[in-house]
Amino acid sequence: MSPPADGRMGKRESGAARILGSGASGVAELMVFHPVDTVAKRLMSNKASLSTTSLNTVLFRSAATAPIHQKFLSLFPGLGYAAGYKIAQRVYKFGGQPWFRDVIDSNGGDWFRSTFGKKTGGMLMHATAGSLTGIGEVVLLPLDVLKIKMQTNPDAIRGRGLLKLVTDEGIGALYRGWGWTMARNAPGSFALFGGSAVAKEYIFKLSDYSQATWGQNFVASIAGAVASITVAAPLDVVKTRIQNANFNSQVGGVTIIRDMIRQEGVGSFFKGLTPKILVVGPKLVFSYTLAQTLIPLFGKYGK
Repeated sequence: MSPPADGRMGKRESGAARILGSGASGVAELMVFHPVDTVAKRLMSNKASLSTTSLNTVLFRSAATAPIHQKFLSLFPGLGYAAGYKIAQRVYKFGGQPWFRDVIDSNGGDWFRSTFGKKTGGMLMHATAGSLTGIGEVVLLPLDVLKIKMQTNPDAIRGRGLLKLVTDEGIGALYRGWGWTMARNAPGSFALFGGSAVAKEYIFKLSDYSQATWGQNFVASIAGAVASITVAAPLDVVKTRIQNANFNSQVGGVTIIRDMIRQEGVGSFFKGLTPKILVVGPKLVFSYTLAQTLIPLFGKYGK
């Protein structure tokens, strides 16, 4: 299929190419970065001030004298849930955003270009498609909830599988915080895909984003990831605290926000932002770069 009039949207890869490329990036990300994700979640869930003596307990949930291999393995809780969530999330997010982009371009592309101009309109279509993808990502929330609980509050689900949890707690319990998740994902995904598009447009001056080299995708992914993590940080902290609580907890997001402001200060909304950019940022950069590189590659050789 020929590229849209914008030129920057690139050719439309097949659905199979998008699934294979984004799925492969999810598998690779899981293998490399699951321990990093565990560290970030535990830092965000910690309400007390950190010290050199408490850091071991917060991060590894083990005694300071525990063997190093035991500490390392403690960073791999909930790997089964994580695998299901991460692979499904990356297939949906990185494979679904181009689909939303195509729909927007087909139904409102002329409006975006005439209203905002050719360049800005094209970038806004990428960002808006990302935002819609992020909102729809809420369907995967139960797997995310279970992964976070295994990382930060394993006693809440110890000894119970997914079906048992649904029977005991109800499906609603697994969707706790869905509104806050959507509120976090919408601007976060907008910034991720929009930031990447801005980098490709203004730094590399690409006329077709799908023709970006690995290095260009890497730099564009850094721009998108830093923007996304920073924009989503406050609501990400709220979402994580809602999800790591026990299933019977009735504490909502508004209460958490009020208590955070009163007890921890406004700066608490950015707790763990620097380590998250330093350790979670590379995870997102890694998977996004890989997906942007593999999807056109699979599209090329899948013809």
